[in-house]
Amino acid sequence: MGQTQFDLSRRSLLKSSFIGGALAGMPGFAATIETKSTSPVVETTSGKVRGVVSNGVHVYRGLPYGASTAGRNRFMPPRKSESWTGVRDAFQNGHSSPQVAPAAGAIGWGLRSNAQQGEDCLVLNVFSAGVNDGRKRPVMLWIHGGGYTYGSGSSLGYDGANLARTGDVTVVCINHRLNLFGHLYLGAAGGEFTDSGNVGLLDIVASLEWVRDNIAHFGGDPGNVTIFGQSGGGGKVSTLLAMPAAKGLFHKAIVESGSTLKQLTKEEAAQSTERYMAKLGLKPSQASELQTLPVEKLLAAMGSGAGPGGGGGIRLSPVVDGHSLPRDPFDPTAPEVSASVPMIIGTAETEGSYFAPPELLSLDEPAVRARLKERLAGDGDRIFDLFRKNRPKATPSEIYFTISAFPTNAIVQSQRKAAQAKAPAFLYQIRWRTPVEGGRRLAPHCIEIPFAMQNHWQLPEMVGTGPELQPLADKVSGAWVAFARSGNPSHAGIPKWPAYNATDRPTMHIDNEWKLVNDPDREERLAMAQFSRLPMF
Repeated sequence: MGQTQFDLSRRSLLKSSFIGGALAGMPGFAATIETKSTSPVVETTSGKVRGVVSNGVHVYRGLPYGASTAGRNRFMPPRKSESWTGVRDAFQNGHSSPQVAPAAGAIGWGLRSNAQQGEDCLVLNVFSAGVNDGRKRPVMLWIHGGGYTYGSGSSLGYDGANLARTGDVTVVCINHRLNLFGHLYLGAAGGEFTDSGNVGLLDIVASLEWVRDNIAHFGGDPGNVTIFGQSGGGGKVSTLLAMPAAKGLFHKAIVESGSTLKQLTKEEAAQSTERYMAKLGLKPSQASELQTLPVEKLLAAMGSGAGPGGGGGIRLSPVVDGHSLPRDPFDPTAPEVSASVPMIIGTAETEGSYFAPPELLSLDEPAVRARLKERLAGDGDRIFDLFRKNRPKATPSEIYFTISAFPTNAIVQSQRKAAQAKAPAFLYQIRWRTPVEGGRRLAPHCIEIPFAMQNHWQLPEMVGTGPELQPLADKVSGAWVAFARSGNPSHAGIPKWPAYNATDRPTMHIDNEWKLVNDPDREERLAMAQFSRLPMF
C-alpha cells in the first residue's frame, strides 16, 4: 500500500462541511457544535494529524493505532499502522468492527452507533482541552460495551468532548475487533492462531501502547492513564487487569456494570469454534480458510445471538488460553500483575430493566415468583420473600429486577482486590432512577454513562431533562476525574468515599444525594452469595 500523501487543501473543505462530513449519521450532534475551526497539527509516531476545535476542545477522530485486520491479518495480533507523509485530516470517525446489530433496546439510542463497519477498525478518537502545550493531563481511555460482540467507541453517548472540557482531562475513545473477529478461538489450528481468542483485547493493548507513545503531544500524561468501561467494556477492563501484555500501560481502572471473575476455558471456546466452523462446512483445523471468506458470510454463520451468553451454542468472549490471558481475571484471587492499580467498581440497581420489553416492567407477583423459581434453582420464593421484606413498597417487577441485578460479582471483585492490600477498590451502586417512561425503567443498565461522560443533555431519551441532571453529572464525572487524577474519587461535592474492606464493606449509593452505606443489603448479600450474577449484556 505504501505511504499516503494527504491533501493539505482540505482545510477549506472542513470549514464548510465539518458537520455533515465528520459526524454524519449521528443525530443531534450538529446542534451541539457552536464554534469550530481546525486544530493545531500534532505529530504522532505514524505521521502528522490535524483535527478540529469545538467549543474549546481539540478533537481528533479516526486516528489509526494499528493496521487493517483484513486478509492475513484476520485473527492475528494487531500490527503497527502504516506511516504517512504530509498532514492527515482527523475529522471523521473511523470504522467500527464488523458486527451484527442487536435488537433495539427500549432506551439508550444514543449509545448505539450507525458508523460504517470494516476490518480497518483499529482507530481511536482523542479529545483534549489543549495540545502541544506541555501539560500533563490525566488520560481517560474509554472502552465501549456490547458484550464483546457489538458496539462502537464513536457512539454519541461516548463522545469525550464534554468530559475533556469539564474535567481538564485527555479522553481517548477506541474501536477494536469484536465477536468472531476478536474472540474466535482457533488455537487447535496451530501456532500462528494461538492468540486468536483474545485479539480483541490485544487490540486494546495496542491502543494503550499508542497512548504511551503519542498522548503527550495531545496534552495527556502517559504516566497517568485510567481505563474505564461499562458492561462488556467493564468486562474488558476486568480482563485487561489480568493480562501481562497490558502491565504498566495503565495506572487506574474503573469497572462499570461489568465485573468479570472468569472467562472461557480453552475447552469451552474450542467447542464453540467447532459449532461455528461446522456452519461453514469447515473443520477447526481449517482456520486459514476463514481468512479468505467474505465478512458477510462469517457474520451470517455467527448469527445475531452469539456472544458471551452463547446464542446458538456459539460463545464469543475472551479465553483463558494460557498465553495472552494466562489466568481468569479475578478468580480465585485478584491478579497479581495489576496489584498496584486502584479501581472503582460498581453497578446500577436494576440493570436488566434497560433491556426489558414492556410486559416485564409490570409483572404481577405470581409471574415474578415463577421466573425466580426457574432462575434461582428452586429458591425463588425464599429470595423473593427476603427482598420483599426489606422493600415493602416495591412493585413485583422492581423486586425482580433488583434481584436479577444483585451485585454479587462486583462485591466479590472488590473484596478480592481489597484482600491484596496493595491498591484500593471503591465500590458504588447507582440508585438514581430515570424519569423516562413514567419511571418504569428504574435504575437501568447504562444509566451512569451520560453523567460520567457529561453527555446527559444529549440523551434525554435516557435521562429526561430535569434540573437535577447537571448537579448529578458534576458529582459522577467529578468522582471519575478525581480518581483519574489522584487514585481517590472523593471530591468536595460528595461525601468522603473510603476504600472497600471486608469488615465495613463501605459502598457509595449514588443518587441526587450521595450516601455512604456500610454493608448495604447484608441479608440479601449473604443469601445471594450462592448464585452467580445473572447474565449481563
